This record gives sequence, C-alpha cells and structure tokens, in this order.
Amino acid sequence: MKKLKFGLLPKIIVAIILGICLGIVSPDMPVRVFVTFNALFSEFLGFLIPLIIVGLVTPAIADIGKGAGKLLLVTALLAYGATIFSGFLSYGVGQTFFPSLISDNLKIAQISQAEGIKPYFTVAIPAPLNVMTSLVMAFTLGLGIAHLDGKALKNVFGEFRDIITKTIQVVVLPLLPIYIFGIFFNMTHSGEVFKVLSVFVKIIGVIFVMHIFLLVLQYVVASFFVHKNPFRLLANMMPAYFTALGTQSSAATIPVTLRQTILNGVDKDIAGFVIPLCATIHLSGSTMKIVACSLALMMMQGIAYDFQMMAGFILMLGVTMVAAPGVPGGAIMAALGILSSMLGFDQQSLALMIALYIAMDSFGTACNVTGDGALALIVDKCFGKK
Repeated sequence: MKKLKFGLLPKIIVAIILGICLGIVSPDMPVRVFVTFNALFSEFLGFLIPLIIVGLVTPAIADIGKGAGKLLLVTALLAYGATIFSGFLSYGVGQTFFPSLISDNLKIAQISQAEGIKPYFTVAIPAPLNVMTSLVMAFTLGLGIAHLDGKALKNVFGEFRDIITKTIQVVVLPLLPIYIFGIFFNMTHSGEVFKVLSVFVKIIGVIFVMHIFLLVLQYVVASFFVHKNPFRLLANMMPAYFTALGTQSSAATIPVTLRQTILNGVDKDIAGFVIPLCATIHLSGSTMKIVACSLALMMMQGIAYDFQMMAGFILMLGVTMVAAPGVPGGAIMAALGILSSMLGFDQQSLALMIALYIAMDSFGTACNVTGDGALALIVDKCFGKK
C-alpha cells in the first residue's frame, strides 16, 4: 500500500489539539517536562537563527547575479514594491480592525511558560552572531559574490545553504510539532488558551479576506497596462492558485504558473524569465501574513510599537524574504531573525508566529504565485515584443 504522507500542518493541528486536551487534566510534572524541552529547543533555535540568515540569504542574493540588465532591475523593483505594498496594506488593515478583535491584554510569554513551573534544567547555547550582524554580513557577501561572480565562495555558501536546509528539514521541522504541543499544553494548564485561540481564529479570517482583496487589486492594476478584463485574467490563473494550495511551494508551481501566464498573453521569453525569478523574490502573500500576525501578537501582549518601527520591519522583511523559497516554511523561518531583533519577539512569541503562519501557509503561497502572473503582465507591457 502507498504510504500516507502526514504533512507539517496536520502534525501541528494534532499537536495543538492534544496540547489543549491533555493540558486540561494534566498535573504539574508532565508540564514541567515540556517546559524543559521547550527551554532547550528555544536555545537551539536562537543559536540557529543567525546561521539561517547567513546560510539562506547570502546564496539567494548571489544567485540573482547580474542578471539581464534592465529586465532584471525592473522585475526586481516591481516584485519588491508589490511585497512592500502588501506589508503596509496588512499594517493598515491590522491597525484598523485588530484593536476591536483583540480585547484582552494577554501576556503570552507568561502564559506559554505556564507561570510558576520551571524547567528541570537549561543549557545556554550562545548564538555565534548577532542577528543584525548576520543580516548585514549576508547582504554584503551576497552582493559581493553576485558582483564579482566568484565561483569558489558561491559554491561554499551553496553547500552551507544545503547544510542549513537539511538541519531545518531533519531537526527543526520534526521537533516543531512537539514544541508547539508544549506551548499549547502550557497555555491550557494556565487556563488562558481559549482566549488566545479565539483571537487567532479572528485574525486568520481577516488575513484570508485581505489576500483575496490583494489578488483582485494586483490584477486590476495590471489591467490598466494591458487593457484586458482583470477578472478574466485572474480566472485564468486559478489553476496555478489551486496547485499552490496543494503543493505549498512556489517553486513546485512554476510550470503551471508559467503556462497560465502565457495563456494570459504574456510573451514566452518574458514569462520564462519573470515567473521563476518572482517565485524567489515576490512574496506578497507571505509578507501580508507575517506583518498581520506579528502586529496581532504585539497587541495581545501590550508591546509598544509605532509606524516607524513597523515600516523598518516591513522594508527589511521584503529583502530578507528572498531566502524564503529555499526551505520548507521558508518565509517564517527567514523572518525569525528580524522578528526577534527588530520587534523584540521572544522564543514563545516566535513559536506562536510559526504556528499561526503554517496554519495559513498554503493560502500565502497561492497568493504569491498568482500575483506573479500580474507582475509578468506589467513587465511584458514594458519589454515584450511589440
């Protein structure tokens, strides 16, 4: 018989359900066991975050290379602009609607630790680099390798990326459901989990509506360039949308996205360049989710923030996300560093961000790839054969 594949999202859903069910009846000792595990896993994750940034962002920037001149520059700027716009749209919607949805000031750090229960032991694992140092290093090395076209360093960082990707696949992702189980086990034990979940459901609903609005807006804008019906253009991209829902991968959906983009009238050569590139650098749906979820968690915990802080975070997120397609759940993994360094998220908040993000992962990917088709229409209008 064919082996049934049990993906990461189902595992996390099961972990949340088990954590809630067992947390209601559990004594303190099992909770303390998972508090200990979560403390150790948090230390390891903190150690890994700078390595993830250097290992994924550096080769991602280097792989773009010098590219095809103006075509690359216009496509990259368009993709970055669309990603940043998505982030600011998410921030504006969150500022407008989230305060009415988040009525309780929930101290998630205290809840998720099951206040009063301490781990049996902890092991400090200092990070090899400061997060901002690793970000600057990744950008500097990536741009330098792309400019010099250095084969040796490019190969070194390519292998380093493979090591980091394998570490995430073999160590982090298999242990992540246990970590999420521990978070919800602890929250339920402290009696606050249902307040948190009720808020999460509302936030997910708002984000889903936002991502539909964003797709319609992207194709309305593209229609001004190509003078075609935006809803017909968007309808033609639905096979790519639903393929992405199933695969949860921008890269795996490229053949379908490419076919449907050409069906919309984009030149084959332009589509062949723009679609694979945008699968790497255009992540409007992922950015929307991360900004909305981070804003919601800050509101829930009473963390002070302002427009300047969030603007800096969104602008940095748009660059950091180029590493996202290189790893499973890549967008949130790539964002962990700046979530902690720029927004001050602790390990418990990062774990909840991962749980929230993965719950909507397929919809974010579908939004990303479908939007690639809109960007290809605009680029084709600028550079396509007349």
